[in-house]
Amino acid sequence: MSDPVNTIRNIGPAMAREFARAGIVSAQQLRDLGADDAYGRLLAAGTRPHFIGYYALVMGLQGRPWNDCQGKEKDRLRVRFDALQTDIKATKSAEGISQQMQDDLDLLGVRL
Repeated sequence: MSDPVNTIRNIGPAMAREFARAGIVSAQQLRDLGADDAYGRLLAAGTRPHFIGYYALVMGLQGRPWNDCQGKEKDRLRVRFDALQTDIKATKSAEGISQQMQDDLDLLGVRL
């Protein structure tokens, strides 16, 4: 088996647990998926969206520290992050949950 996900820079124990919950258990699996697909799986598994966590993942997969993300690069990543959230919400709505209900559940902290 490949190294665990937390051997990738910027991924600590809490994020490793979230990846495991989403079925991503090895560093190689995470690299193969790439940042967007892997983060999308986290969101689909119920992880609360967090922009810093997303760009820390992107930076980590590039072998860079999380705080290396700045300026226009950070702006471009924000657009990608927002698109991931929109895609996940649309998927949940397509699964029979109205967007309003999903938003209400999110406000209460309930994850499906």
